[in-house]
Amino acid sequence: MSAFLIVHNEERHLGECLASLGGLADEIVVLDDGSTDATVAIARAAGARVEHRPFDDFGRQKQAALELTRGEWVLSLDADERLTPALTEEIRTVVARDGGPNGYWVRRELIYLGRPLRHGGAESDWVLRLARRGAARFAPLPVHEHLEVDGRSARLRGTLHHHKYLTISEHLATIDRYTTMIAERKRARGATFRGWHVLRIGWELFVRLVLRLGVLDGRAGVLHAAMASFYAFLKYAKLWPDEPGGGQGR
Repeated sequence: MSAFLIVHNEERHLGECLASLGGLADEIVVLDDGSTDATVAIARAAGARVEHRPFDDFGRQKQAALELTRGEWVLSLDADERLTPALTEEIRTVVARDGGPNGYWVRRELIYLGRPLRHGGAESDWVLRLARRGAARFAPLPVHEHLEVDGRSARLRGTLHHHKYLTISEHLATIDRYTTMIAERKRARGATFRGWHVLRIGWELFVRLVLRLGVLDGRAGVLHAAMASFYAFLKYAKLWPDEPGGGQGR
């Protein structure tokens, strides 16, 4: 089995991510896009095969990483994710079987600002991460890319821990980058800003904090809901005609 990641300056996360594999993978492929920190050294020290490719978008980058793997089964990870021991053992079991589904979904548990979130829409994030290599590919999307698989898929019981954002500043930087990429794609499809898009902030906040009980997660839950609401608005706000650079910058 092969595990693969795309990385850029992930020295803070990568070591723990690779350690969580616990000898699960026969090969680990790390596709780097020009990191300037210790990312590459950490990957090599963990026994990973490091390859290099300039970043263009997330869909193409992850597809390129997938194509570098050689195992019958492939496991897609992000550097800020950790496999739990239960998930590791479950993966070992399913890849050793003959037949069965071509892909498996995993539930991610979001850990935001150091706290697990149980509500607010962040508690039930299912992602397709394990697949037979010959049946797998990535959707060609610039952001929010995802693995696709031909044939039947199933869900695993184990959990993937997602250590997303240790600071608000880190979250804001990602929001700015992602919403620019999304706005560019929307603009290319002819989308424009509408005044009612402003209402998305209040609506998203109400849904996450009240209807989905995000307030029960305390400070982390409130902050995550507020940032998610801003994100929902900003990807349309960058379509505003007077946006400097026309939403084309990064």
